[in-house]
Amino acid sequence: MNLLEVRELRVAFNGVAAVKGVSFSVPHNATVALVGESGSGKSASALAVMGLLDPVSATVEGSIAFDGSAVRGKDIAMIFQEPMSSLNPVFTVGAQIGEVLRVHLNMSRAQARQRTLELLQEVGVPEDRIDAYPSQLSGGQQQRVMIAMAIACEPRLLIADEPTTALDVTVQQQILELIARLQRRRAMSMLFITHDLGLVAQIADHVVVMRHGEVREAGPAQQVLTAPQDAYTRALLQCRPTLGEQPHRLPVIPVEAGIHRPPAGRLSMDSGLRRNDGVVLEVRNLNKHFTQRQGWFAKRQFHAVKDVSFTLARGQTLGVVGESGSGKTTLGLTLMRLQQASSGSVLFDGRDLLSMPAHAFQAYKRRIQIIFQNPYASLNPRFTAGDILLEPLRIHRIGADEGARRAIALSLLDKVGLPAAAYGRYPHEFSGGQRQRIAIARCLTLQPEILVCDESVSALDVSVQAQVLNLLRDLQDELGLSYIFISHDLAVVRYMADQVMVMRQGAVVELADADTLYRHPQHPYTQALLSAIPGNG
Repeated sequence: MNLLEVRELRVAFNGVAAVKGVSFSVPHNATVALVGESGSGKSASALAVMGLLDPVSATVEGSIAFDGSAVRGKDIAMIFQEPMSSLNPVFTVGAQIGEVLRVHLNMSRAQARQRTLELLQEVGVPEDRIDAYPSQLSGGQQQRVMIAMAIACEPRLLIADEPTTALDVTVQQQILELIARLQRRRAMSMLFITHDLGLVAQIADHVVVMRHGEVREAGPAQQVLTAPQDAYTRALLQCRPTLGEQPHRLPVIPVEAGIHRPPAGRLSMDSGLRRNDGVVLEVRNLNKHFTQRQGWFAKRQFHAVKDVSFTLARGQTLGVVGESGSGKTTLGLTLMRLQQASSGSVLFDGRDLLSMPAHAFQAYKRRIQIIFQNPYASLNPRFTAGDILLEPLRIHRIGADEGARRAIALSLLDKVGLPAAAYGRYPHEFSGGQRQRIAIARCLTLQPEILVCDESVSALDVSVQAQVLNLLRDLQDELGLSYIFISHDLAVVRYMADQVMVMRQGAVVELADADTLYRHPQHPYTQALLSAIPGNG
């Protein structure tokens, strides 16, 4: 008998079907990976198992049996994707874990505190962090606290909903190893929800692939990953960049039925298609310091960017990689003068962007633009896509009149692969990938020469990510754009970059062309980053 049996599960939200007759099982002491993109129904299925769906807006049909009977609360626990959305910011982590123990196991405060210390030790969080607030912990430590809360009541089934998606590659590896250790030690079963098939090979015994609320393929992990039967599963495996073969275009999965493959015979990124017409940007000894208060009078300087130097060739891509806190985003913002540099120079066609007065910098603002990580946060929700594109055209007086500006906006929508009908729609009416296309189109309104891409695909599903990466490569080939591509995803950087710069604690630890760095990394930190990638250890 399996530990969990889900049969013909159907979930609808306000009458709209999200899960359509899904069946799967979780054996004892085994891990089942529920794989799919956003909107596939995988999280809705897990929430139905937990009984966490709102009965007012959601209807649930089918059967969910745990160990042959109805689901019992403390026997199943769940780790959510974003710990800061799940942890209460006004309570210490010790108080939050202790509450679980007092409510479900009737422990006294003293007993709960002692057990909390043991749990924190088990998940690798220092005991002195028991009285820390969530905001005082790193992302990896926050996720470890969530795991401690989940295992506090000794569950027999652990549901992990995208528990590593927002984490750096080395922290991700640590969390996966921790979960695996806890699973073995406690003889737990696990339902692991993810959109990353690269993780599945590392952790899962069985795989269930979902799309549009239906199961497309299910079976042993080794079988599904090495010999997939369904076209959608094969496409998911193929559209993720790898550290090995580097095609000029990635396969993509259209929103509707059918799998699209790139045309054969396209040139590879080493074929000379990419331009190199000299240096467009030269950064010399760039520094950025922040002053932090300590108490009433004391101050401490935090060095976010330390003596960084590099050059960017016209028509090429510099990849900037590093973990959270490495200084890569601060570097991008400082280049744009969105943060004031402490010292150093940024030479654009020989002129220093950092020292020129504001009125002189106005002309250069058009030539260097930035694409942010979260397009929903960077797009004005009260503006239509047309308004978003018209605003910079009006500010910089591009186009003879409103009719000419509208024509430019429509042509840019077409260039980034969106229909003319998108012109009058608002950001919330688009998917994440479509919103990112609008953000790219907005940057193109000013005809820039350099785009700073700050984690611009990290929040996207793997197939949508492939579409945006293909678009960026196409625009680079067509317009001769130069990119500073900031990311913690080394496989994506490998696909995009001609040169790669590795940052750690604000400093550059390695800088080399992409082929050399990925094949023969010199710095121990670069070696550690590459070895943390699943299948590359």
